[in-house]
Amino acid sequence: MNGSATDYVPHSASDVRIMLDAVGAQSIDGLFEDIPEAVRRREPLALPAGLSESGVLAEMRRLAAANTPATGLVSFLGAGIYDHYVPAVVDAIVTRSEFATAYTPYQPERSQGVLQTVFEFQTAICELTGMDVSNAGLYDAGTALAEASLLAGHQTRRGRIIVSAGVHPEYRQVLAGETAGHGPRPQVVDLPDGAATDLAAVRAAVDADTAAVVVQQPNFFGAFEDLVAAAEIAHAAGALFVVVADPLSLGLLEAPGRLGADIVIGEAQVFGNAMSFGGPGLGYMAVTQKLLRRLPGRLVGETVDVEGRRGFVLTLQTREQHIRREKATSNICSNHALGALAALVHLSWLGREGLAELGLLCARKTAYLRQALLAVPGVTGFTAGPVFREFAVRLPVPAARLVDALVPLGFLAGVPAARFAAQFAGADLEGVLLVAVTEKRTRVEMDAFVAAVTAHLAQAEVSHA
Repeated sequence: MNGSATDYVPHSASDVRIMLDAVGAQSIDGLFEDIPEAVRRREPLALPAGLSESGVLAEMRRLAAANTPATGLVSFLGAGIYDHYVPAVVDAIVTRSEFATAYTPYQPERSQGVLQTVFEFQTAICELTGMDVSNAGLYDAGTALAEASLLAGHQTRRGRIIVSAGVHPEYRQVLAGETAGHGPRPQVVDLPDGAATDLAAVRAAVDADTAAVVVQQPNFFGAFEDLVAAAEIAHAAGALFVVVADPLSLGLLEAPGRLGADIVIGEAQVFGNAMSFGGPGLGYMAVTQKLLRRLPGRLVGETVDVEGRRGFVLTLQTREQHIRREKATSNICSNHALGALAALVHLSWLGREGLAELGLLCARKTAYLRQALLAVPGVTGFTAGPVFREFAVRLPVPAARLVDALVPLGFLAGVPAARFAAQFAGADLEGVLLVAVTEKRTRVEMDAFVAAVTAHLAQAEVSHA
C-alpha cells in the first residue's frame, strides 16, 4: 500500500482524514492491518499511465473498431434471433423517462402506465396466438418452454414430455436443465432430415404418463408442422398440446389456439428488439382459460376503481407464486418488461395489415433466395416443403468454412447447423447451413450473396481437385 491515498482516489487530504476518523483508523495502512503481511502486495501494479477523458474515449473507439457488428454486414443469421428492422418509434417510446425505472408494478396506485402497457402486451399476444390469456412475458423462449413443461406436469400429474427434435436445440437444453429432478422428463422424438416431425413416432412415444406434446412452428430447420394432427395425438392420450410459435409468422398462418393448442410459447425478439449479440430475448406464454390459475409470472388485469374509472392491477396470483419455492406453481415472478414494451410498440406501429405485409415480405424474399441458392452447383435442399423466413441447405463443404470465408466479403452467411449436432442424435449436419431472410435484405444483396457462395464453392472444388 505504498503512496498516499490521493494516488488512488480523488479525495482531498481532509476528506480522507474525515473518513478515517469515522471508522476509527489512524491511517490508510491501518485499514488493512488485519491482513497478514505475507499476502500483501507491496510492488506497484503493472498498469499503464493514466489517460485524460478524451484519451480514454479515443482508446475505447480504437478497441471497438476491431469488432465488426452484425449490423455492419449483410446478415443471414437466424436460428432464433433475427435481424428485423426496428422502427424509430420504438426507441422514441421506450427511452422516455417514464419507463426508465426499476420500480416493479406491485402497487397499482403508482404504476398505472407500466401496468397498462403490460396489459396491452398480453392482449396483443392473445390476438396473435388465438389463446384466452397471456402473462406479462418471460425471459426467453427457452425458459418459456421449461415453464410450459412444469405447468403441464402440474395440470396432468404426469411425468413425461414428448418433444419434437424440431424444437430449437437450445430451448431443449434449457428445458432439460430447468426441469431436472423436479419436472416432467423430456423425451425427444427424432426429426427426419429437414422435414416436419414424424407424427407416427410421436404417436408411438405417447402413453398414459405423457403430460404434453411439444412441436415448433415453423420448426428449427424451417419446415411447417401439422398442428391439427399433433394436437389430436396429444389430446387422445389426455396430454396437453404445446406449440412453440414464431409470432411474426402468425401474421400469415392460422393461430395455434384455433388448431388445438393448450399452451403457446415462443420468442418475441422479432418485434422491436434488436439482435444485440444474441440477446436478451423476450419469451411469451399464452394458455387456455382452464389453465389460467397455473400460468406463471405476472398477469395484469383490467378493473375499475370505486369511482368507476378504468384501472390495471396484478391479478389472479397467490403469494405462493413468488415466495413459496417448492410449493409454488412457478418461481418466475419477473420478465423483460422493457423488451415487452418495445414489442408492443412495434406491433402497434405495424397494425394488422402491416404485420401480414411484413410476414409476406419475409416469405417471398426467403423463397427467392432459397431458389437461387439451390441453383448453385453443389448446393442441395435440406428443408422440405414451403418455408417462411428460414431454411437450410446442404453444401459440398463444411458450412462453418463457408461462413468464415464470406465475412471478409461483407456477408454473414448464416448459422452452421453442425454447431447443434449433439442435439440431433448424431445427424450429419457438417455441410448444413441455416439461412434466414428478413425484410431488410434486398435483391441486390441476395444476388451478391449467391454470387459469393458460387465463387467460394467453385474455388473449393478446384482446390480439392
